[in-house]
Amino acid sequence: MSDLEVRQLRYFVAVAEELHFGRAAERLGMAQPPLSRAIRELERQLGVQLFERTTRHVVLTPPGATLLRDARTALDAVAAAAQRVRHVGRAAPGLRLALKADYDAGLLPKILETYHLEEVAVPVELILGGRGEQVPALLQGRADVALVSTPYDDRGLDVEPLLTEPRLVALAASDPLAARATLCLADLAGRTLPDGIPADRDGLVPPSETPRLIRDLAQIFNLVELGNSIWFPPSSVARRHPRPGIAYRPVTDLKPTTLAIAWPQNCHSPAVAAFVRAATAVAAATYCPESAPRAETFTSALHSESEELGSTVPLS
Repeated sequence: MSDLEVRQLRYFVAVAEELHFGRAAERLGMAQPPLSRAIRELERQLGVQLFERTTRHVVLTPPGATLLRDARTALDAVAAAAQRVRHVGRAAPGLRLALKADYDAGLLPKILETYHLEEVAVPVELILGGRGEQVPALLQGRADVALVSTPYDDRGLDVEPLLTEPRLVALAASDPLAARATLCLADLAGRTLPDGIPADRDGLVPPSETPRLIRDLAQIFNLVELGNSIWFPPSSVARRHPRPGIAYRPVTDLKPTTLAIAWPQNCHSPAVAAFVRAATAVAAATYCPESAPRAETFTSALHSESEELGSTVPLS
């Protein structure tokens, strides 16, 4: 069997993701007949059937599903190689940090300060994105290091956990549930999160299963204040964003979230190593398991802050 070509993998992934030869051909900017011939040739070359075809449906076979996973990884690796070569070839060196805004547990300013004390430190470029976009940025070579929150797929990455913190539920202050001191997931049945996920699934689903991503924090807050959604922010985000129209409550069976620093496997960049050292040192100095706050602690802190701000939101 001859080696697979990048072109063949791109063709296959397009058909596998669209499950429609016409749409895949349009996406690839080519006619449908040569695409169909290319897929048949790929199946002949591999000696397996990749798709079940009928006049109305195209469905991946088990071998096709396996190839889709590996083909995506291979294409990401090819794209990442090109991106990294271009990045290294730039006249001015730099470190690209991918993260979701406000999902740094308040650690980022101190991490940057500590990192820039290192001899090998270079200027840091922040690459802001929505939930779940940080791992693809690393795998595709668009970022050198990332702050990621669970859940994430760590294949192809090295990961160092920084801290684990509780999540709260954010709901409209006028919501009847806001009158209760604590809640459980069963109380939230029938509610949805801003990305459309049922609230009683606790929000920790892979980003690939998320129907739609809402990146803007202000938009999320507006949806919650209007009573259209509820939300499960990390306690550090809740603490930094007290709002008159939102009540934060502990949820007894809501899983915590872990913030981690991630970078590509087999990375030998001194700048990346220095950034990882800075991140882990700052996290260790700021948080420790014995002093890790519980959700109730953050709720009490929010209550104190709301009184100082003159807020009428019930937070305890």
